[in-house]
Amino acid sequence: MKSRRRGIHLFRFAGVDVWLHWYWFLFAAFEISNRANSYSSLAWNAAEYLALFFFVLLHEYGHALACRQVGGTANEIMLWPLGGMAYVAPPLRPGATLWSNVAGPLVNVAVLIVLGPVGYMLDRFFKLGRTAPNVHSFLLALAFVNILLLAFNLLPIYPLDGGQIIRSLLWYAVGRARSLMAAVAIGFVGVAGLYYLALRFRLAGQWEHAFWMAVLATFILASCWGGWREVRILTHLSELPRREGFACPSCKATPPVGSFWKCSRCAKPFDTFQSRATCPNCGVEYPLTMCLDCRRQHPMGDWDVRTPVPIDA
Repeated sequence: MKSRRRGIHLFRFAGVDVWLHWYWFLFAAFEISNRANSYSSLAWNAAEYLALFFFVLLHEYGHALACRQVGGTANEIMLWPLGGMAYVAPPLRPGATLWSNVAGPLVNVAVLIVLGPVGYMLDRFFKLGRTAPNVHSFLLALAFVNILLLAFNLLPIYPLDGGQIIRSLLWYAVGRARSLMAAVAIGFVGVAGLYYLALRFRLAGQWEHAFWMAVLATFILASCWGGWREVRILTHLSELPRREGFACPSCKATPPVGSFWKCSRCAKPFDTFQSRATCPNCGVEYPLTMCLDCRRQHPMGDWDVRTPVPIDA
């Protein structure tokens, strides 16, 4: 896995491996030591920062478990300085994609529903503002963090959850490629807005805010560019003739006709369905064949819909 080269494996829970990016420690040290002095010691600052990433982790687990619920694949979560990312691959259906994206923000809503009344009752009965000001500030910070995570992720900017939700809803009306095109276009507008905010922060002398806004905008820009490249691939695939008698076991798409698979030994392209997963140039046999639509791999025998399926007696 690529994550092993860029992070520390923390644990595995519910079939999902959780990784922590190496840069997280550097940014954590900077953020904890430079946070506003709302507590009596840095230990509370550290607790608040760790709580932030605990809620980020819950958010990402919401995505991962929802993706699995609809039959998708979700095996990894990466925590990095600006938040987290669940590597999810839901089935190529708008409903499945929509649920996988909505589940993350719903986790933050659930946390607020629980955290709000609990914090209110504790403050009312124990007067935390006077008796335990650190605890009072900490509970307020937890609520604020969840509100911030919810609001930020629901921004209609691809690839944030809000942009992904818009893409999933548009998918019902205009299809997979055009919905992604619209979401990416909105994402590029959002990137321009974020760079503008970074410039305003810079001119106001708020260097830290300007830096983080520029980093975030750059990350979103890279994701939008990757999404635009995917749009071009999807558009090209939609125009190709399809080979009857085969269907991807995962997304049910029929494969395109043509030499779109490349041999790892001789580096020559070939049509794997015409040669039954064997390179006609050098004779290499491939146990798995990748679907160009959903990028998942399956044995050739699982693709052939003409093969009779045995029925148990």
